[in-house]
Amino acid sequence: MNMLRVSRKTIALFVLPCLLLYLLFVFMPIIVSMYYALMQWDGMTDAKFVGLHNFKVMFTLDPVFWPAVRRALLFSLFSMAEIPFALWIAILLSRRIRRPNFLISSYFLPVILSVVVVGQLWKSIYNPASYGGLLNKLLESVGLASWTHTWLAEPGLAMYAIFVVSLWQYLGYHIMIQFTGVQNIPHDIYEAAKIDGAEGFKADRYITFPLVAPVFKISMVLAIIGSLNAFDMIIVMTGGGPGNATDVISTLMYNKTFLSLEYGYGSALSVFLVAESLVATVLLNALFKRYENSAS
Repeated sequence: MNMLRVSRKTIALFVLPCLLLYLLFVFMPIIVSMYYALMQWDGMTDAKFVGLHNFKVMFTLDPVFWPAVRRALLFSLFSMAEIPFALWIAILLSRRIRRPNFLISSYFLPVILSVVVVGQLWKSIYNPASYGGLLNKLLESVGLASWTHTWLAEPGLAMYAIFVVSLWQYLGYHIMIQFTGVQNIPHDIYEAAKIDGAEGFKADRYITFPLVAPVFKISMVLAIIGSLNAFDMIIVMTGGGPGNATDVISTLMYNKTFLSLEYGYGSALSVFLVAESLVATVLLNALFKRYENSAS
């Protein structure tokens, strides 16, 4: 095989544009947010240096902050619980369906829809029956009128209603990722295992999951980061309400920064969000590395 030899200067030249874009649009905003997190600023008057005061307020005085953190973490747990289910569907499609491409495309369809479209669609589904809400009408039609609710207006239910919508929209995304991983496993391995008496669940346990673990980890990381940074679906469906019942860190950051004009405090929230996502990614990578070491 002929190998193309490229000098390090050439490689650096091709990598440089992407590196500059990354520094400009990802790294620099983080640095700027860390700077303004130490300031008290309304976006118009001169910024005043207050040190760690914004973080003190955030951790000890803001009654909305810790509930928002808990909701974001709960969102992440729901999203992670979706990944094994997506893997199970991917395995079934790979084994039971001769031509699964149509089903994969069907499952993926909600992902390509605009979040605004999905949010408005499910808002109409969650409406009271008197306003044409499909879910409540369905419950009434099967004799479960006592189960009807104003789903997005009740503080105890609104966040779970949003969870359902998000899981529905992104299930196909994770199915596609897992299906790709399952399809890349050589079929000869299963044939050899079948001769030794390993098939079905046993084959999945000792062959499928270990080999698809890197792809599984990618789905988990994407689900956690996406959940911790959840914003658009919540803004479209509830705006963080009723009250602050569906506020997470990203929506709280938006409200504090652009509605209350507390740019310093909003920057402190953004710094916390970046740190939280980084810690979650590091912990998940460490967990999977430990699993890979124990399995090898």
